[in-house]
Amino acid sequence: MVSDDRLAETATVLRSIPGIGPVASGTPIAEMPEIGTITGEEAAALKGLAPVAHDSGTLRRKRATAGGRRALRHVMFQAALVAAHHNPSLKSFADRLRKAGKPHKVIITAVARKPVTIANALCRSRRKRTAAMA
Repeated sequence: MVSDDRLAETATVLRSIPGIGPVASGTPIAEMPEIGTITGEEAAALKGLAPVAHDSGTLRRKRATAGGRRALRHVMFQAALVAAHHNPSLKSFADRLRKAGKPHKVIITAVARKPVTIANALCRSRRKRTAAMA
């Protein structure tokens, strides 16, 4: 059984990440209790933000996001839309992808994946994000 203090600490760690608000911090706690105990790639896959190969034996290889936990993916997409406009580092990342000609969904998926890996690492070390980490 997880204690309330540990859940509160996890919520505080998640809320310290720019672009992660009350809903975007509460949903991973409820839907992904393994946050902080898995790798960044596993966290992205559980949220449905990792690329999955759809190779059918043809010469053309196709990748798309698939699987994962639907509620988490939807919340992270909404958080990514906000972060792409208000978080300076994610905004510059999104702008670079936009200038490279990437489609909107690719940009939002890439922006949504960054806070997931950051959140997983911070929850693993049990520390808040600071301004020096940006």
